[in-house]
Amino acid sequence: MELNRIYDVERSISERETRSDLWPLPEIDSKKSKFPCCLVWTPLPVVSWLAPFIGHVGICREDGTILDFSGSNFVNVDDFAFGAVARYLLLDRDQCCFPPNLSEHTCKQRYKHSEYGTAMTWDEGLQSSASQFENKTYNLFTCNCHSFVANCLNRVSYNGSMDWNMVNVAVLVMIKGKWASVFAIVKSFLPFIMVMCFGIYMVGWPFVVGLLSFSLLLLGWFLLGTYCIKSLFEC
Repeated sequence: MELNRIYDVERSISERETRSDLWPLPEIDSKKSKFPCCLVWTPLPVVSWLAPFIGHVGICREDGTILDFSGSNFVNVDDFAFGAVARYLLLDRDQCCFPPNLSEHTCKQRYKHSEYGTAMTWDEGLQSSASQFENKTYNLFTCNCHSFVANCLNRVSYNGSMDWNMVNVAVLVMIKGKWASVFAIVKSFLPFIMVMCFGIYMVGWPFVVGLLSFSLLLLGWFLLGTYCIKSLFEC
C-alpha cells in the first residue's frame, strides 16, 4: 500500500510537470484563420447543400495552422480546403497523453496507445498523422478528412480514448463546436434552405422525402461502416 501511495504521488507530480511544459496558446483569430489546438469545420459544396450535417474538417497546430486531408497523398497546410472556417472547437491538451515511455502513460490504454503510435507533443502527434496520410488515397465514403482528424486524436489519446472515428469526430464538432461568425451560419444553411424551397416549388413534398432518404442513406452508411464493417473504414 505504501509503495502504491508513493507511486501515485510520483505519477501526480510527473503529470503536473508535463502540464507545466505546455506553452500558452495564442488567441483564436478567426479573421486570420488561426485556431490553436482546435477542430475546424466548413460546409462542402453541393454535399452540404443536400445534407448540412456533412462538412469538411481539419485540426490545428498549437500556433493555429490548419491541417486537413483534402486529397489523395495530400495534407493541406494553412490553406483550409472549401473555404473559411465556419465552426471550431477548442481542445484541451491536458486531456492528451504525451508519454516519454510506456510507464509514463497517463491514459488507461498504454499498450494499445504505444502500438498505435504516440507523440511527445501536440504538434508532433499531428505531424506523425500527416506523414501517414500523405501516403493514403482519399475516398469521401471510407477514408476522408474525418479519418485524418480521428487518427490525430487517437495518436494523442485525446480524452483518454483510442476509439475516435469519423462518426464521433463529426458528432463532437456538431454538438460542441462554436460558430465563427453570423456569416458562417448563413453560409452553412442558406444553400440548403434554397435547395429545399426550390425542390418543393418544382416537385412538391416528394422532394423532401427524397432528400430525407438521401440523408438517412449517408448516415446509415457511415454508422454501418464505422461500427459494423470496421475493416472497410480502416485507412
